[in-house]
Amino acid sequence: MNPKDGNAPPRRVRTELADMRNYIFGSSAAIITDVSLIVGLGSARAGKGPILAGLLTIAVADNISDSLGIHLYKESEGYDQKLSFVSTVLNFLSRLLISCTFIAIVLVLPMAQAVYIGLIWGLLLIVFISYLISRRNKDNPIKEIAIHVLVAAVVIALSRWLGHEIAVYFHAP
Repeated sequence: MNPKDGNAPPRRVRTELADMRNYIFGSSAAIITDVSLIVGLGSARAGKGPILAGLLTIAVADNISDSLGIHLYKESEGYDQKLSFVSTVLNFLSRLLISCTFIAIVLVLPMAQAVYIGLIWGLLLIVFISYLISRRNKDNPIKEIAIHVLVAAVVIALSRWLGHEIAVYFHAP
Protein backbone atom coordinates (compact mmCIF):
# COMPACT_ATOMS: atom_id res chain seq x y z
CA MET A 1 0.00 0.00 0.00
CA ASN A 2 1.23 3.41 -0.85
CA PRO A 3 0.67 5.93 1.96
CA LYS A 4 0.17 8.66 -0.62
CA ASP A 5 -2.88 6.98 -2.16
CA GLY A 6 -4.79 7.10 1.13
CA ASN A 7 -5.12 3.30 1.53
CA ALA A 8 -2.39 2.79 4.13
CA PRO A 9 -3.32 2.88 7.81
CA PRO A 10 -2.34 6.08 9.59
CA ARG A 11 1.17 6.07 11.10
CA ARG A 12 -0.18 6.07 14.69
CA VAL A 13 -2.21 2.91 14.01
CA ARG A 14 0.85 1.16 12.56
CA THR A 15 2.85 2.27 15.60
CA GLU A 16 0.10 0.96 17.87
CA LEU A 17 0.21 -2.41 16.09
CA ALA A 18 3.96 -2.64 16.69
CA ASP A 19 3.79 -1.51 20.31
CA MET A 20 4.61 -4.49 22.50
CA ARG A 21 2.64 -3.00 25.41
CA ASN A 22 -0.63 -3.78 23.61
CA TYR A 23 0.19 -7.48 23.78
CA ILE A 24 2.05 -7.78 27.08
CA PHE A 25 -0.76 -6.86 29.48
CA GLY A 26 -3.22 -9.25 27.90
CA SER A 27 -0.72 -12.06 27.55
CA SER A 28 0.66 -11.88 31.06
CA ALA A 29 -2.81 -11.68 32.60
CA ALA A 30 -4.01 -14.67 30.56
CA ILE A 31 -0.92 -16.73 31.42
CA ILE A 32 -1.14 -16.25 35.16
CA THR A 33 -4.93 -16.63 35.24
CA ASP A 34 -4.93 -19.78 33.10
CA VAL A 35 -2.06 -21.47 34.95
CA SER A 36 -3.60 -20.58 38.32
CA LEU A 37 -6.93 -22.02 37.25
CA ILE A 38 -5.39 -25.27 35.99
CA VAL A 39 -3.20 -25.71 39.08
CA GLY A 40 -5.90 -24.61 41.54
CA LEU A 41 -8.68 -26.74 40.11
CA GLY A 42 -6.23 -29.56 39.50
CA SER A 43 -5.34 -29.62 43.19
CA ALA A 44 -9.07 -29.51 44.00
CA ARG A 45 -9.27 -32.71 41.94
CA ALA A 46 -11.57 -31.21 39.34
CA GLY A 47 -11.84 -33.11 36.11
CA LYS A 48 -11.18 -31.91 32.59
CA GLY A 49 -14.75 -30.68 32.13
CA PRO A 50 -14.74 -28.09 34.92
CA ILE A 51 -11.19 -27.00 34.08
CA LEU A 52 -12.04 -26.57 30.40
CA ALA A 53 -15.19 -24.67 31.36
CA GLY A 54 -13.07 -22.37 33.51
CA LEU A 55 -10.49 -21.84 30.77
CA LEU A 56 -13.19 -21.10 28.21
CA THR A 57 -14.83 -18.66 30.61
CA ILE A 58 -11.49 -16.92 31.03
CA ALA A 59 -10.91 -16.94 27.27
CA VAL A 60 -14.27 -15.23 26.68
CA ALA A 61 -15.71 -13.38 29.68
CA ASP A 62 -12.52 -12.38 31.47
CA ASN A 63 -10.92 -11.57 28.13
CA ILE A 64 -13.76 -9.23 27.13
CA SER A 65 -13.75 -7.65 30.59
CA ASP A 66 -10.00 -6.93 30.51
CA SER A 67 -10.19 -5.72 26.93
CA LEU A 68 -12.91 -3.27 27.88
CA GLY A 69 -10.69 -2.11 30.74
CA ILE A 70 -7.85 -1.47 28.27
CA HIS A 71 -10.28 0.37 25.99
CA LEU A 72 -11.50 2.62 28.79
CA TYR A 73 -7.95 3.24 29.97
CA LYS A 74 -6.79 4.24 26.49
CA GLU A 75 -9.74 6.60 26.11
CA SER A 76 -9.03 8.13 29.53
CA GLU A 77 -5.44 8.72 28.38
CA GLY A 78 -6.77 10.75 25.47
CA TYR A 79 -6.33 8.22 22.69
CA ASP A 80 -8.81 8.67 19.89
CA GLN A 81 -11.50 6.06 19.25
CA LYS A 82 -9.56 4.29 16.48
CA LEU A 83 -6.40 3.86 18.55
CA SER A 84 -8.40 2.76 21.60
CA PHE A 85 -10.15 0.19 19.44
CA VAL A 86 -6.85 -1.10 18.02
CA SER A 87 -5.44 -1.52 21.55
CA THR A 88 -8.61 -3.29 22.63
CA VAL A 89 -8.51 -5.74 19.73
CA LEU A 90 -4.80 -6.47 20.19
CA ASN A 91 -5.32 -7.14 23.90
CA PHE A 92 -8.29 -9.40 23.14
CA LEU A 93 -6.42 -11.39 20.48
CA SER A 94 -3.28 -11.84 22.58
CA ARG A 95 -5.31 -13.11 25.55
CA LEU A 96 -7.39 -15.37 23.34
CA LEU A 97 -4.33 -16.89 21.70
CA ILE A 98 -2.66 -17.56 25.06
CA SER A 99 -5.84 -19.08 26.51
CA CYS A 100 -6.19 -21.34 23.47
CA THR A 101 -2.73 -22.79 24.11
CA PHE A 102 -3.76 -23.78 27.65
CA ILE A 103 -7.08 -25.16 26.42
CA ALA A 104 -5.15 -27.31 23.92
CA ILE A 105 -2.85 -28.60 26.67
CA VAL A 106 -5.83 -29.66 28.82
CA LEU A 107 -7.66 -31.18 25.84
CA VAL A 108 -4.70 -33.24 24.60
CA LEU A 109 -3.02 -34.43 27.79
CA PRO A 110 -4.19 -36.47 30.77
CA MET A 111 -5.04 -34.09 33.63
CA ALA A 112 -2.03 -35.01 35.79
CA GLN A 113 0.31 -34.15 32.93
CA ALA A 114 -1.69 -31.12 31.81
CA VAL A 115 -1.18 -29.48 35.21
CA TYR A 116 2.62 -29.79 34.99
CA ILE A 117 2.92 -29.02 31.28
CA GLY A 118 0.59 -26.03 31.68
CA LEU A 119 2.70 -24.79 34.59
CA ILE A 120 5.96 -25.18 32.66
CA TRP A 121 4.46 -23.58 29.53
CA GLY A 122 3.13 -20.64 31.55
CA LEU A 123 6.44 -20.03 33.30
CA LEU A 124 8.32 -20.23 29.98
CA LEU A 125 5.97 -17.61 28.54
CA ILE A 126 6.49 -15.36 31.58
CA VAL A 127 10.27 -15.74 31.16
CA PHE A 128 10.02 -14.84 27.46
CA ILE A 129 7.81 -11.80 28.07
CA SER A 130 10.03 -10.64 30.95
CA TYR A 131 13.08 -10.95 28.72
CA LEU A 132 11.44 -8.87 25.98
CA ILE A 133 10.46 -6.18 28.47
CA SER A 134 13.92 -6.07 30.05
CA ARG A 135 15.59 -5.75 26.64
CA ARG A 136 13.22 -2.97 25.61
CA ASN A 137 13.81 -1.09 28.88
CA LYS A 138 17.55 -1.89 28.95
CA ASP A 139 17.16 -3.58 32.36
CA ASN A 140 18.93 -6.64 33.71
CA PRO A 141 17.01 -9.59 32.17
CA ILE A 142 17.88 -12.01 35.00
CA LYS A 143 16.57 -9.63 37.65
CA GLU A 144 13.35 -8.89 35.75
CA ILE A 145 12.74 -12.57 34.97
CA ALA A 146 13.31 -13.50 38.62
CA ILE A 147 10.87 -10.85 39.87
CA HIS A 148 8.13 -11.77 37.40
CA VAL A 149 8.52 -15.52 37.89
CA LEU A 150 8.45 -15.02 41.67
CA VAL A 151 5.18 -13.06 41.48
CA ALA A 152 3.67 -15.68 39.17
CA ALA A 153 4.86 -18.48 41.49
CA VAL A 154 3.23 -16.83 44.50
CA VAL A 155 -0.11 -16.49 42.68
CA ILE A 156 0.08 -20.08 41.39
CA ALA A 157 1.07 -21.46 44.82
CA LEU A 158 -1.82 -19.59 46.41
CA SER A 159 -4.18 -21.07 43.81
CA ARG A 160 -2.84 -24.55 44.48
CA TRP A 161 -3.29 -24.11 48.23
CA LEU A 162 -6.84 -22.79 47.79
CA GLY A 163 -7.73 -25.71 45.50
CA HIS A 164 -6.33 -28.19 48.00
CA GLU A 165 -8.22 -26.58 50.90
CA ILE A 166 -11.47 -26.61 48.94
CA ALA A 167 -10.97 -30.29 48.13
CA VAL A 168 -10.34 -31.06 51.82
CA TYR A 169 -13.32 -28.99 52.97
CA PHE A 170 -15.71 -30.61 50.53
CA HIS A 171 -14.12 -34.05 50.98
CA ALA A 172 -13.24 -34.49 47.32
CA PRO A 173 -12.05 -38.02 46.48
